[in-house]
Amino acid sequence: MGNDTLEKMKSLVRGHDTCVLATVSEGRPHCSLMAYAADDACGEIYMVTPRVTTKYRNLMENPLVSLLIDTRADHLGKRPPDARALTIEGEFRPIHDREKRLSADASLTAAHPYLRDFMDSEDAEVFSVKVTSFLLLEGLSDAYFEEV
Repeated sequence: MGNDTLEKMKSLVRGHDTCVLATVSEGRPHCSLMAYAADDACGEIYMVTPRVTTKYRNLMENPLVSLLIDTRADHLGKRPPDARALTIEGEFRPIHDREKRLSADASLTAAHPYLRDFMDSEDAEVFSVKVTSFLLLEGLSDAYFEEV
């Protein structure tokens, strides 16, 4: 795999703004549809959630997560082999550093202006997923893996 493949993966991250976040607690998986924004290098993906949710409890118990970003909506009415799916493995990280929090807030509100009021609420937790790997599936059989 070369830089072209990794750039293709990062382009998919940059070209979309929602993903499925998969968390696990006590062996039970839980999926959540999430708005996100990525840093410039696509090494960290920022999201926000209420602290009183199953996903947040799961993140606090088990920081290892999986994200799914796909192109189904880009290919409506076309054959499924045209679709791409990117699975991202990573680790939940709370954001304690003020500068990093301001940067994450700015990225999230640029991509999702409607989140601004929610992000300012006391119950909201803005967090990062530190990317550890990408797995890109193109069509039914082409798969590409990159550890980062």
